[in-house]
Amino acid sequence: MPYRSFSPPSGIHLRPFAGPQDFAAMVDCANASFAEDQTSWFRTVEEMARNYAAFVDCVPERDVCIAEAGGEIAGYVRCWPYVQADGLHLYAQFGVMAPQWRRRGIGRALHAWMEARQQEMARAQPQARAHAHQAFVTQGETARAALLEKAGYRAERHFFSMVRQNLDGIPDFPLPAGLEVRPVEPTHHRAIWDAHQQAFRTHWGFAPGTEADYLAWLFSPVFQPALWQVAWDVDSGRIAGQVRTYIDATWNRANGVQRGWTEFISVGEPWRRRGLARALIVRSLRAQQAAGMTQSGLAVDTQNRDGALRVYESCGFVGAKRDCVYRKPLLLA
Repeated sequence: MPYRSFSPPSGIHLRPFAGPQDFAAMVDCANASFAEDQTSWFRTVEEMARNYAAFVDCVPERDVCIAEAGGEIAGYVRCWPYVQADGLHLYAQFGVMAPQWRRRGIGRALHAWMEARQQEMARAQPQARAHAHQAFVTQGETARAALLEKAGYRAERHFFSMVRQNLDGIPDFPLPAGLEVRPVEPTHHRAIWDAHQQAFRTHWGFAPGTEADYLAWLFSPVFQPALWQVAWDVDSGRIAGQVRTYIDATWNRANGVQRGWTEFISVGEPWRRRGLARALIVRSLRAQQAAGMTQSGLAVDTQNRDGALRVYESCGFVGAKRDCVYRKPLLLA
């Protein structure tokens, strides 16, 4: 992908990712962008190095574009493809811009490069039934949302970031009869992964995980099985539901809180509407409290057909931010 053909402003140089030596400046750029937009996100060099080493569908040397000015990274974009369960080929993107370099046309140049790169990705998949660009935008990223809308993207789905501001007064929701929570053993890992995949197969935007995704998950920062709450059906020996809790110590230090994450919540279809999700969530909250956390967070699809928003509200979570997935049809040139 030629970098010079996307007409960045005078004094701005577009270039590919050069390797680990870029991480420190990329982290500085990303954190400045996050702080300006009040996203509460935060990166470290160690975290970025770990993430880039674990990418499955993104080759940074090919799929990252950096805008540089006088040796300083002003902004950068990254893109990667994946396929929904219904066969729609999606081309996702991530982008940040340091606040002092905004409103100069740099973002438009980076976005043009990224869409051209995604065109290349799509042309390599001629059998696909349809293609679409996709971007996740969190509340506060108003400049990025405006750029996307001017480029023809439209809001496709909304999500809430929810918070339980304290871990006092956790309600008591018992497990349904015939189910039990067992400590996670290494021999359970594949079954836990498969059960979550199965439970989400009909959810909006679901993309089946690959074997490479599974292997990456085993070594990911969110892989904290000592905190997980996994319910098994005693009679069938199958996993009925799960909450894969985790704690992000780096995020907590950056934001000055002690928050756990009540995430990766799923219940298999045969066990739904029996109160299992609530029972596992409150067990997760108690596990977070025992680990020294004082609050908890999660994200939810506001249009979830199984009433997830109501379930989370009944467990004490309230909406804190409204996020959005934007999409735009990708038409092969």
